[in-house]
Amino acid sequence: MSDFTSNFWSVYVAGLTLVSIIACALLLWITARKKVVATADNTTGHVWDEDLTEMNNPMPRWWMWMFVITIVFGLGYLALYPGLGTFAGQLGWSQLGEYKQEMAKGQAQIEPLYARFASMKPEEVAGDAQAMAIGERLFMNNCAQCHGSDARGSKGFPSLTDGDWLHGGSPEKISETLHQGRVGNMPPMAAAVGTAEDVRNVAHYVMSLSGSPHDSVRASQGQAKFAACAACHGMDGKGNQALGAPNLTDDIWLHGWGEAAITAMINNGKVNEMPAQAGKLTDAQLGVLTAYVWSLSNKSSGAAAR
Repeated sequence: MSDFTSNFWSVYVAGLTLVSIIACALLLWITARKKVVATADNTTGHVWDEDLTEMNNPMPRWWMWMFVITIVFGLGYLALYPGLGTFAGQLGWSQLGEYKQEMAKGQAQIEPLYARFASMKPEEVAGDAQAMAIGERLFMNNCAQCHGSDARGSKGFPSLTDGDWLHGGSPEKISETLHQGRVGNMPPMAAAVGTAEDVRNVAHYVMSLSGSPHDSVRASQGQAKFAACAACHGMDGKGNQALGAPNLTDDIWLHGWGEAAITAMINNGKVNEMPAQAGKLTDAQLGVLTAYVWSLSNKSSGAAAR
């Protein structure tokens, strides 16, 4: 991989480009100076297929000038734009600079559209049909890849429609999550719980908290060992939003349910990440997106605002 992080390839490509342009110019110059002695009938003496004779006619001038223009254009382009290794070109153009200009232009165009929502509370924005249409497009472009187009999530990606929130579902908490992102960390707990049998017993106790099918004997034996998990999930298993620890009593399973899934979680732990959106979207866009996400689990409140 070191070859791809050194300057070798950029120097190689730049050198190959210049050599190719110079070689084309030399080829044109050499062929223009070369004289072929013609016979009296203006042929070169070369005959193919018995009757196909090569004539000794000069190259068309338009073809030669097109060749010259192409060479000059190539040299001019390399002088003005990046194309010779790390040389940025006289104009200083770059893809990143072009992208930033286009983004700035786009933001200037949409700024008046978002200005109307800036002074509104999220609950009020959730009741605005235009804002919700914008929020839906923002969600589809930036959030649906993980949470699904219907926002119902999938294994490992929480549903945003059921009111079950790891860190809280208020507009303030949703905005905080969108701006800063989240990192959820369930550490491996097998060593703290005890033996492999203890881990299985705790898994059944966890299932019993939500009324899921379980072995009652194992659940009763695992209750005491659950104390190792209570620091985050609480002794009652209702979780802790300050820590992002999920409620284990509501029968909503982010990473799957059943003995195998819960045992794997206790043994191996899990790290989940919700990436921050502040670098991708403006504060105004995040404000509308916050209201849209909040409305997904507060349909009645959004309807009342309308």
